[in-house]
Amino acid sequence: MIAYPNMLAPLDLGFTTLKNRVLMGSMHTGLEETKDWNRIAEFYAERARGEVALIVTGGIGPNLEGSVLPGAAMMTTDEDVANHKVVTDRVHEAGGKIAMQILHAGRYAYGPMCVAPSPIKSPISPFPPNELDEDGIEKQIADIASCAARAREAGYDGIEIMGSEGYFLNQFLVTHTNKREDRWGGSYENRMRLPMEVIKRVRGAVGDDFIIIYRLSMIDLVPNGSTHEEVVELAKEVEKAGATIINTGIGWHEARVPTIATSVPRAAFAWVTKKLMGQVSIPVITSNRINTPEVAEEVLSTGCADMVSMARPMLADAHFVKKAMDGKSKEIAPCIACNQACLDHTFSGKISSCLVNPRACHETELAITPADIKKKIAVVGAGPAGLSTAITCAQRGHSVTIFDRAGEIGGQLNMAKQVPGKEEFWGFVDWYRTMLDTHQIAQRLNTNVTAVDLEGYDEVIVATGVLPRDPEIPGQDAIHVHSYIDLLRGDAKPGEKVAVIGAGGIGFDVSEYLVHEGESPTENLPEWMAEWGVADPAEHRGGLAPEGPNPETPSRQVTLIQRKAEKHGKRLGKTTGWIHRASLKMKDVEFVGGVNYERIDSDGLHVSFGEARENPKVIPADDIILCAGQVPERSLADALEAKGITPHVIGGADVAAELDAKRAIDQGTRLAATL
Repeated sequence: MIAYPNMLAPLDLGFTTLKNRVLMGSMHTGLEETKDWNRIAEFYAERARGEVALIVTGGIGPNLEGSVLPGAAMMTTDEDVANHKVVTDRVHEAGGKIAMQILHAGRYAYGPMCVAPSPIKSPISPFPPNELDEDGIEKQIADIASCAARAREAGYDGIEIMGSEGYFLNQFLVTHTNKREDRWGGSYENRMRLPMEVIKRVRGAVGDDFIIIYRLSMIDLVPNGSTHEEVVELAKEVEKAGATIINTGIGWHEARVPTIATSVPRAAFAWVTKKLMGQVSIPVITSNRINTPEVAEEVLSTGCADMVSMARPMLADAHFVKKAMDGKSKEIAPCIACNQACLDHTFSGKISSCLVNPRACHETELAITPADIKKKIAVVGAGPAGLSTAITCAQRGHSVTIFDRAGEIGGQLNMAKQVPGKEEFWGFVDWYRTMLDTHQIAQRLNTNVTAVDLEGYDEVIVATGVLPRDPEIPGQDAIHVHSYIDLLRGDAKPGEKVAVIGAGGIGFDVSEYLVHEGESPTENLPEWMAEWGVADPAEHRGGLAPEGPNPETPSRQVTLIQRKAEKHGKRLGKTTGWIHRASLKMKDVEFVGGVNYERIDSDGLHVSFGEARENPKVIPADDIILCAGQVPERSLADALEAKGITPHVIGGADVAAELDAKRAIDQGTRLAATL
């Protein structure tokens, strides 16, 4: 019996068959911009070897004005065709199929040449767009069709036309961005004219035996967005115009509703796609926060879609589908939807990767190969740095023992998983546990290791993590003052008013933990939708509830305090910081910055402001939680060096900048690859 009969079933498209129902969704990784075509080819080929049915590339521009930013990859020349053929040949050699996404950014294009239906500036770009005239619109259509023809010439099996997420074609569809009064604006029939013309022209350019995916916005999540009735009408016209498949897009980039962050429930928008099922006869794909074979199978078996799109899970584990096929689903490295190494990198102009899998997008540079000399290796610390090192060392054939003073593996991940919205960390720790067993790594838990215990090992890796920084506040030894560790381990039971000292990532997590009681909204889709003001687009245009966000009443009154006189959460993730800030503000958390911590007593936390320590104030608090940073735990490393043993020090024991699991895992993996 096949474990995932719906997910692993083939999909007949008529002129070709997809071997299963898993699409690798488009991600802008920055690889195409490197122009290292061998590296790009290997990234996609590795996913093809992992048995995904169809890969979609990152967005490729059809012309300069439509490119997402200056220097972005385009498909406009014979040289582009030749370069992309390196990729398609490699994917085909690996037994895969690949489609190129054609992305015209419209007003989202980051440059003064950007164009749009109307000259309305995007809130996420500094450049007002140029309004297109008839000739300008014809040029865009012709360029997209030409781009598609070149994609076929380059060996692609199909193309995806990006018509969602608030990009160019989506901008013509809604009155939010289309104020035209000619044949390209006004009535809905006019507003959807451009997408239809594009599909028809593309089909004419590529022929009948070529996959055309149309990425259609099922729920815009912006004011004056599309209604469900309009979405259905558009989908029917997309089919008539010649599309092979409709892929689901969720939310515009400027929407103030999270759609793919870890706090979003799994498969949170599959119900939106399900509403389209039966309305068209071509296959429909659903997407967003589908990250395990079990979730994919549930989505498909309940009729939400004909196929599932998974993008970031293919960064976390290139062999996602193959492992599911081989009965090894527990070995699939989980996408925890943290955005830290993928989207945060993309929007910072860096090459994307994956917190869980540092090899993602670095396949040609970070090789995990059998070691020439097999060594006996000790890893002290079973947090993310130590675990990634131990597993990679074992994969290379070394004999590995991992030590930790705690009774379970995971380190600080075990505290992170207690925070509402970070439930994915439970599965992350479970995966580490599976991989330790799979690679027969010896575990010595509940063990306080000394330098003497480590004599006789060929290599010693110290990944002992961090200790809380002492903020040295007079009165901090009072009974109502607790460390974040005590709180998240359940050893502290705070009262009704809580002051949180330190507004870094931990302070935000602790505040989130404090304002919730009972079931997390991430585990309860209706509650999450109410919290963020998401509604059925059949009832409310754009899928936005008219009353706006409606979160549960906070369980406590929380004040989040920091020394820095700057915006709270300024250094949080580029694509997720706004979510954390908005979530706490919805829970009436008070942000106080620019303070000096004077003392703690029974009245609460006494603070002053500025260098002159002016305007003294008492912040009343039944309990005070210390989240004032961390320092490296280096005592074992120092003891080893005193005995003449030079350890490798990694993770928080090396640098205690916040709790940076991304850096820790990358550092551990790269070290293990060299031992």
